[in-house]
Order: sequence, then C-alpha cells, then structure tokens
Amino acid sequence: MTNILDRIIADKVRENVRLFGPGRLQEFQARIAGQPRPRSLKAALDQAPTPAIIAEIKRASPSKGPLAPDLDPLALALEYQAHGAAAISVLTEQNYFQGSPDFIVRLRPHLHLPILRKDFIVEMIQVYESAALGADALLLIVAALPMGALRALLLLTQSLGLEALVEVASREELQVALDIGATLIGINHRNLRTFEMNMNRAIELLPLIPPEVTVVAASGLHTRADLARLEAAGLKAFLIGESLVKSGQPGAKLRELLGS
Repeated sequence: MTNILDRIIADKVRENVRLFGPGRLQEFQARIAGQPRPRSLKAALDQAPTPAIIAEIKRASPSKGPLAPDLDPLALALEYQAHGAAAISVLTEQNYFQGSPDFIVRLRPHLHLPILRKDFIVEMIQVYESAALGADALLLIVAALPMGALRALLLLTQSLGLEALVEVASREELQVALDIGATLIGINHRNLRTFEMNMNRAIELLPLIPPEVTVVAASGLHTRADLARLEAAGLKAFLIGESLVKSGQPGAKLRELLGS
C-alpha cells in the first residue's frame, strides 16, 4: 500500500519537471553567483544559548490539515527573529503543506538568521533551486532516498556552500546519515511513513551520535516541559512549528519554549 511519503515524493517528481526547462540551471547558477555567502545553520545552533530553536513557518501538514492557512510568512519570520529563534525553517512544499518557494525569496532580505528550506529534495536541480532562492540549508530525508542519492545530494549541497539537515527516524536511518557524512542530523519523533509518534526516539538515538554532530529533535514538542525533558537527556536544538503557528501569539509562545 502506498504511504503518504511515497505519494508526496511521486507528486514532487512530477512537479520538478518545471525546473528542467531550457536555461533554468544556468538561471539558478547565475543567481547563486550573485548572492552573499550562506549563513551556517550548524554554527547558529551550536553557538545559541540552550535551547536553540529552529522556528518554523508552516501553514498546514498532511497529518493535521490546515494549521494557520492565512499566516504572513514575513511577519511571522520577523516575530520569530525578534523573540529569540536561532534559525527559521520554511515549508516550501505546496500541495500538502501550503508552502511556496517564494516565501524564502520574500524573507531573505529581512533576516539575519539562517533559513532552512524544508521540502522533499529528491533531485539535484532542487539543490540549485534552493541556493538560488536564498536558503542557507535544506532538508534531506533518509526515508525518501537510497544512500547513493542522499550522498550525492549532500555533496552538491556542500559544494554550493549550503548545509543539509539530514532527517532520520530510526537507528537504521541514523546509520545511513552517519555513513554519508552528515554533520547536522534531525531526529523526527514522527515516522513519515506511518505517522506513528515516539517521543523517546531522540533520547534513544542521541547516544549513538558522535559529539561533533549537531542534533535537532523535531515533532510533538509543545511545552517548555517537553523541551526540558529532552534537554535533560542532552538534546540542545529543536525544530518547532505547529505549536508556534497555532498559538495565536507565536512570539510569546517562542519565549515560553525558550524559558524566558
């Protein structure tokens, strides 16, 4: 039976056809050449006070449906930046998350924080597109691709000066991330194939990860107590979207999660 991740990736491959038009790669390369050096997401997380929070701009999700369909990406990003976010995550997938690549273009001139592009990156041309949009980092999902493809995408990402947050949800996926040389690993408490949640997953996998690798816990984090529990186990960085966009006061909610 086809699961949601397989459906999203199949749709993404069809959507990516638009990126292969005549001159598109050259267009992306020209835009990249004219941009300033990308900001380091890893450094921003490593140097931020604990907890370091990547605050996410997220209008909807496949599991929860609309979350904040009318949110203004720029206004929200500026609110996150003003209230202590270490970085900004931007959902750019359109069909399931109501995002847009244009969000990054709109945000980039106004932010000094690193921008993480969250989408389903499955082809090289999307890496060039991400850099051309102005993203500083992008998401690679181990469950979405074979190891060889992941390694190639990671190497291209790094060659363009960007970083990759490599997402895992099991011990086996973690080993793949380490084997391809990931230095920034996201542990998702939600299994993207089944949507099963395991709020101990980050705690269980953290001891298997070398100390020089920056680890980000994601999904199911709603309260200061949720973060404190993971911090006590050694986690320092977190990616949070749903609880912020649904709060009604995302800046205040962010400061609550930061403990300030």
